Amino acid sequence: MQIRQFSKGMFTMSLIITGLFFASCGGDDGSDNAMPPSNLTVSITPNPDTPGLIQVVATATNASYYKFNFGDSPSIVQNSTGTIEHTYISSGDFEVTVQAHSSESSFISTTRDVSITLPDPTELGYESPESYDGYTLVWRDEFNGDALSDDWTYDIGDGCPDLCGWGNNELEYYKSENTLVADGFLRITAKQESFGGKNYTSSKIITKDAQTFQYGRIDIRAVLPRGQGMWPALWMLGTNIDDVGWPSCGEIDIMEMVGGGAGKDNTVHGTVHWDNNGNYANYGGEVSLSSGVFADQFHVFSITWDETFIRWYLDGVEYHVIDISPSGLSELKGEFYMIFNVAVGGNWPGSPNASTQFPQEMIVDYVRYFQAN
Repeated sequence: MQIRQFSKGMFTMSLIITGLFFASCGGDDGSDNAMPPSNLTVSITPNPDTPGLIQVVATATNASYYKFNFGDSPSIVQNSTGTIEHTYISSGDFEVTVQAHSSESSFISTTRDVSITLPDPTELGYESPESYDGYTLVWRDEFNGDALSDDWTYDIGDGCPDLCGWGNNELEYYKSENTLVADGFLRITAKQESFGGKNYTSSKIITKDAQTFQYGRIDIRAVLPRGQGMWPALWMLGTNIDDVGWPSCGEIDIMEMVGGGAGKDNTVHGTVHWDNNGNYANYGGEVSLSSGVFADQFHVFSITWDETFIRWYLDGVEYHVIDISPSGLSELKGEFYMIFNVAVGGNWPGSPNASTQFPQEMIVDYVRYFQAN
């Protein structure tokens, strides 16, 4: 199989010094007598290998610590070194404000304009072939219309009252409005907004009672969200779940990612879950990108599946396998339906924090299902 890799898009940034001011606000009671800082200098450098990533280095005479605001959120970050990195997740013009403090009320500050131009992730990345030796393409969704096809329905709500938090203590309320089909892509967006008693909303779509899958190859081309608390998943559950419950129905996770910076936004997991003679069992593997994160561009998440093995692939390269031939894994040999969702929070990723930027989205270009000849 041939791998086709598109060239990386350009990342540009311009800097303009817009102001330098001095603020020395000693306490009214005269308790703050710290010598104010002086000679504040700030350099801002883009990372040519990571779009949106900048490094800020601030130095000042008599500074005890520094505060940074990057303009894309109200959060202020403080450290004593004056050196910090920040990643912008969207293009735009932002104000970067740096304060050098000798005390809380004695500081000087400078503000700079930073212009960020990120590559469009939908124009980049790996694309899988439309045919494989020994397989026939039997179902596909290229999301070329302006709405979901009849193959999909929505899971709505927060799982309550039967399965509050969807069994994982998730924090989102699933709405159909957070799904968009346009311009050849499916977009599932997670937002920070109050709805249905939750502080976050997202979407979850399923093929239950419409399309089922048993053995073959599945390719899904997607761009993933990023950030602490993000939990995108492309996965399947056994169609008999309403009769036998979970995990006796079996679960096949084609792709899961738990976001949250280095080692997370660049790592995906492939896992199966089942009932092992009355005991919950699971087996999973993971793979990480050598550079960048899964929000930068498209990748293809795949499994091949037969009566003996399930194998997981990233961009056509196998990274995990399980032998399902033992009788105790019979739950993984039945019919399954497909699920796409972006959860927020939960037992595995934990909750979003001040570093998490909303909205976040998972973009799906296509899903293709092949059966062996």
